[in-house]
Amino acid sequence: MSSEERRPRALREVVFVDGVRTPFGKAGPKGLYAETRADDLVVRVIRELLRRNPALPAERVDEVAIAATTQIGDQGLTIGRTAALLAGLPKSVPGYAIDRMCAGAMTAVTTTASGIAFGAYDVAIAGGVEHMGRHPMGEGADPNPRFFSEKIVDGSALVMGSTAENLHDRFPHLTKERADAFALASQQKYAKAVANGQIGPELVTVSTRSAEQGWGLATADEPPRPGTTLEGLATLKTPFRPHGNVTAGNAAGLNDGATGCILAAEETAEELGLTAGMRLVGYGFAGVEPEVMGVGPVPSTERALARTGLSISDIGLFELNEAFAVQVLAFLDHFGIADDDERVNPWGGAIAVGHPLASSGVRLMTQLSRQFAERPDVRYGLTAMCVGLGMGATVIWENTNWEGSAT
Repeated sequence: MSSEERRPRALREVVFVDGVRTPFGKAGPKGLYAETRADDLVVRVIRELLRRNPALPAERVDEVAIAATTQIGDQGLTIGRTAALLAGLPKSVPGYAIDRMCAGAMTAVTTTASGIAFGAYDVAIAGGVEHMGRHPMGEGADPNPRFFSEKIVDGSALVMGSTAENLHDRFPHLTKERADAFALASQQKYAKAVANGQIGPELVTVSTRSAEQGWGLATADEPPRPGTTLEGLATLKTPFRPHGNVTAGNAAGLNDGATGCILAAEETAEELGLTAGMRLVGYGFAGVEPEVMGVGPVPSTERALARTGLSISDIGLFELNEAFAVQVLAFLDHFGIADDDERVNPWGGAIAVGHPLASSGVRLMTQLSRQFAERPDVRYGLTAMCVGLGMGATVIWENTNWEGSAT
């Protein structure tokens, strides 16, 4: 075919078909997954996605993209490929690994979705894993001394809790009292969602092992603290700064877990009889000063909105990653949204459920998709998160169940 005969390529719509995750565990020697391999968590997720979607032949999966922040040990060796092989996918299915720190799984989704829209793939599996008990963030890293000798970044930029304290400094109206109140609401909303059966169906049980206690079964999230009170939160230590604002109660903990989802071209989903939960509208990534990385979702959201022609008032549901309460509050204040707006994290967030770094983006998406199914009155939703080293990530979705008329 000559260049004169080649037709312009038309982009395709991309849909989020299904998402699952392992229960999230506490990192450390007493956590759920202390003696369970990270790659085995991903394998369990991939197998469950295929089990729940029998209309998808395994050989129709064109790509597997799995994110991990600390790509070492059982999270290394191009985990997207190794997990695909271990999960029993045909050897013809390729895979790769992604690292954008906390936004790893989110980037796995946007990257493979872009390939689908472009026509390089029809179906992809995207997700993330983090075993922070085995591999603390930064393990094996060797930051270039120029970062500090040339003052490219502030010394606090590599300590996420310190960046949250910096955010309190920059926005003093975001008080510890507001952060604690937001954290309490997260715990309460999560507990209510579990009681209502809204959180739970997306979980895949995981066999766990312990040399001391034998085999077990992970069936529920380990991090939530249902007995949380404002009085208790007020007494917690501030480990990143004496008399500071950031505590273990108003921040996400150190966690282990894996997530995964199926993405497909809308026409391929229809061909195979797969149910689409939501449709990709657009996304944005942005950089900010690393020492206040928590403000990152503000410019990434502004970029995503501008490129999709939407405004913040068009968004009917927000799934914002609660790395730190102050970081979410900065986002809400910027866009004029109340701390207790019912559109925001209606089922609670990472302060309650946990934040296994690179896996969290697909947790946000899975919850949004499930919320869309309950809310045909809502057309657009947004998933966003701050990212270490000073970035923000935002993805905007359209509800395929929306009952309104096209405008």
